[in-house]
Amino acid sequence: MLHEDAKGKPEATVEGFLQGQLLIAMPGIGDPRFDRSVIYVCSHSEQGAMGIIVNKPAHGLTFAELLTQVGIALEEKYLEHAGLQHAGLGGDKPILLGGPVEPGRGFVLHSRDYASSDSSLPVSDGIAMTATVDILRAMARGTGPERSLVALGYAGWAPGQLEMEIQENGWLTCKAEEDVLFSDPIELKYERALAELGIDISLLSAEAGHA
Repeated sequence: MLHEDAKGKPEATVEGFLQGQLLIAMPGIGDPRFDRSVIYVCSHSEQGAMGIIVNKPAHGLTFAELLTQVGIALEEKYLEHAGLQHAGLGGDKPILLGGPVEPGRGFVLHSRDYASSDSSLPVSDGIAMTATVDILRAMARGTGPERSLVALGYAGWAPGQLEMEIQENGWLTCKAEEDVLFSDPIELKYERALAELGIDISLLSAEAGHA
């Protein structure tokens, strides 16, 4: 689950890299773990890349159940806050499968109205990532970020690997719209991300080039 410290923070942004962008899996990506995946890139530098899949639910696991597993009580203020800020999802807010690496570790992507000076990593102007239990405690109290998603695990690439996969038409890339990240129903994020590029999913083929 989420760590009590912030060890292993991703590298800082390097101009021209893909941090803060979305990756959209092409039909011919060749790895069933990433089929129809939309990935938010949290870090991308000469040392490699790290991202969170934002459209794969961990079936049978809700936010309330995750809190129970880590010994945190869901308070009434959270439910009031969630009703206003999370479309009424409350404790039923789904947990996502963030990727195949460290599937037992939790990550929260969130708006930057919440920040922990010790553990929150700014990713873009509006989005940060926190991987400590403190943010879950804040969310359970109703004092967490206005917009958030919680994921278990992440996707990682060795130096140069992601660039090669993009060149080989494994991924499309586009700007990360916050509504696609946080507001869209999970099952519609793939189509919505493609729509941001003006692509009709019914016309998408494995041979198409990258944006």
